[in-house]
Amino acid sequence: MELLRIKKDIPFMRFAHVTVVISLLTFIAAVFFLYTRGLNFAVDFTGGTVMQVHYGHPMDISIVRTELGQSNLGLRDVVVQKIGNANDVLIRMRSKDGASSSKVGDEVMAVLSRTTPGVQLRSVEYVGPEVGKELANNGALALLVVSVGIMLYLTMRFEWRFAVSGIIANLHDIVIILGMFAAFQWEFSLPVLAGVLAVLGYSVNESVIVFDRIRENFRKMRTASVPQVINNAITRTMSRTVITHAMTQTMVCAMLFFGGPPLHYFALALTIGIIFGIYSSVLVASPLVMWLGVSRSDLVKSGKREGVAQS
Repeated sequence: MELLRIKKDIPFMRFAHVTVVISLLTFIAAVFFLYTRGLNFAVDFTGGTVMQVHYGHPMDISIVRTELGQSNLGLRDVVVQKIGNANDVLIRMRSKDGASSSKVGDEVMAVLSRTTPGVQLRSVEYVGPEVGKELANNGALALLVVSVGIMLYLTMRFEWRFAVSGIIANLHDIVIILGMFAAFQWEFSLPVLAGVLAVLGYSVNESVIVFDRIRENFRKMRTASVPQVINNAITRTMSRTVITHAMTQTMVCAMLFFGGPPLHYFALALTIGIIFGIYSSVLVASPLVMWLGVSRSDLVKSGKREGVAQS
């Protein structure tokens, strides 16, 4: 299916220096905010009090969230979500200074009992910061492993220049997402980390599509220059890019606007990743491949070897 029929190739590589400079400035700004402000870690990483509450009837968690938000308990980073059936609610919050988990639990139950008599406290426990530190370390390890895996995959499928360009472009997306969360002090939780990992895989898929078309063009456009080959590859994949990203963003927007607070920052991370994923795959990875000196001989030789192996 071809949504956009573009007859003449768009000269993307003519503006490569401008787009890469813009990308570099954005990257530097993201690193600056990460260094100066840091991430606003949620209870998942900082530790806090976790409560499980049972109601005698299905409960709207937005009401519970409003009650705790309007109380004078001074609770911070309160997360309310359903677990199991509609009658059970899980409440997570950052611990108050100098207050034990049992005391916080009693105060929260007193607030909830004012509007809903009969509400029951099933459990209350304290999650220490050591657990959060372990989660943060495991998350960083996951990013590292995924990045190495992507580089190896691109190296085996294409050529080392594509691998280096692809991983730089993909890590560029991740750093910008983290930088925006640091700049605006949005809450960084486990769902957001999952969104960041999803963006890493989503972004490399877009890079692979463009790289594959570049390799194909080197075999077909024998008299064309490297910039012409890359311009044609990007132009011919634009229809697919528009359709894929538009449909994905439609689904993400549904979570962003209708998913409620538990999914808000997860969907926000995906939205940022989708936008910058398109930008980096087209206007960062492709110029880097060109500047690293990719040539027709690098790919045609590998293609011949593939043909011999298959026969």
